[in-house]
Amino acid sequence: MNKSDLIKSISDSTGLKQTEATRLVDAVFDTITANLRKGEQVAISGFGTFVAKTRAAREGRNPATGMAINIPARTSAAFKPAAAMKDMK
Repeated sequence: MNKSDLIKSISDSTGLKQTEATRLVDAVFDTITANLRKGEQVAISGFGTFVAKTRAAREGRNPATGMAINIPARTSAAFKPAAAMKDMK
């Protein structure tokens, strides 16, 4: 399922127009992203938790030349599924 499939599914199940469902999905994603940028976690009960993880700067190797390169620190999003999600079969 991709974003457009999600929008269509929400539109079909709620009776909203697809433009309204698009605004709804975009608002949810924007809210999650904004909170992660602030370093906050977003916990959705029964679904899971989105957290911002910071990786420290480190030294790596260029696989083509073998030369050492510096890899800067970065922050990325991570998702921890809730227990109910982990037990799905």
